[in-house]
Amino acid sequence: MRLGLALGYWGRGPKPEHTELAREAERLGYDSVWTAEAWGSDAFTTLTWIAAHTERIRLGTGIVQMAARTPTATAMHAITLDHLSGGRLMLGLGLSGPQVVEGWYGRPFPRSPLTATREYVEVIHQALRREGPVELAGRFHAHPYRGEDGTGLGKPLKPITHPLRAEVPILLGAEGPKNIAQTTRIADGWLPLYWSPFRTDVYEASLADLSPGFMIAPLVRAQLCDDVAEGLFPVKAMLGFYIGGMGHASRNFHADLMARMGYEAEARHIQDLFAEGRRDEAIAAVPDAFADEISLVGPRARIAERLELWRKGPVTDLLVTSPDLPTLRALAELNG
Repeated sequence: MRLGLALGYWGRGPKPEHTELAREAERLGYDSVWTAEAWGSDAFTTLTWIAAHTERIRLGTGIVQMAARTPTATAMHAITLDHLSGGRLMLGLGLSGPQVVEGWYGRPFPRSPLTATREYVEVIHQALRREGPVELAGRFHAHPYRGEDGTGLGKPLKPITHPLRAEVPILLGAEGPKNIAQTTRIADGWLPLYWSPFRTDVYEASLADLSPGFMIAPLVRAQLCDDVAEGLFPVKAMLGFYIGGMGHASRNFHADLMARMGYEAEARHIQDLFAEGRRDEAIAAVPDAFADEISLVGPRARIAERLELWRKGPVTDLLVTSPDLPTLRALAELNG
């Protein structure tokens, strides 16, 4: 099982320590470093900066949002960054949810998410392989565009720049069972938001047909500390926000995932509290047991014991969201 460093996205502003964390992760033997985006900083710019300050570590977007860019624009980012980094890019993509897509990007959320995702990935594959002009009679991504509101003058094109690699790894941040199953067919890897080594059966059917080399790279909050409850608080704060605030009560993919993992009543309660503006109570309502099983928190011996559970399952890459150097060093030692 390889280790990766997941830096996430900025909050109020830049985080200068991210560069040093990435360099230390590279020195410790971490395989990859990942950036993300929500509705603030973008993932590609930050990752390019990190690429310029590192030499070997692989570079992942975890994730860039499909609604933010057309698939050909995303392919252009990928081609450029893969060249500049010497072939270190891994392209992680995610569809996000209706609230972000329509609220921030001003785009309609696709009524058929699986079709939209499949078309998006197909366009990127065509662009990177550069075997001919990009052509797809897609429902959501048509190349060339032939809609009634267009001119009809579009022509099929292929990228002017020759990609460094035709097969840049593409990973998808899928959450629903059908979306995960499709991911195993059309992508090179999967970026689970929550993974519990105690509940691998939740994903068993979706992962029934894995190809060799397929990556399963979940995010995990790790914290080397004496007080487990204290170490779990950032996890509970994150879960409270994602489950309560990132979505509508009638459609929240994160809450639905928590429900499938055995915590349906708790997920709905968190949503209700967050909707009522009772955010502190929403965080407190996140079950310690759930936060704990998707994390690696506590003294070194406890982390070592639980890390073995992650290593025994199908996870290929553990993407650590800790900004703490002692924790990163401990995990590198424990993972061998």
